[in-house]
Amino acid sequence: MIENRLENIEIKLTRQEDLLDTLNQQVYLQQKKIDELELLCTALIQRFKEVSSNSGQAGLAHDRPPHY
Repeated sequence: MIENRLENIEIKLTRQEDLLDTLNQQVYLQQKKIDELELLCTALIQRFKEVSSNSGQAGLAHDRPPHY
């Protein structure tokens, strides 16, 4: 009886450790993706500023869309 309970506890502990490892891996991958997206956003903002400054005083915000 006690051996059976101990075995069940060990099985549960092993499953929890495996789940924790899986979750840690997912958090790591998500953080890596967040870091990549932050770099991309920074690059896009910089590129937008460069294009805006090179387009003259009118700027992109005042141009008419092509469908007009």
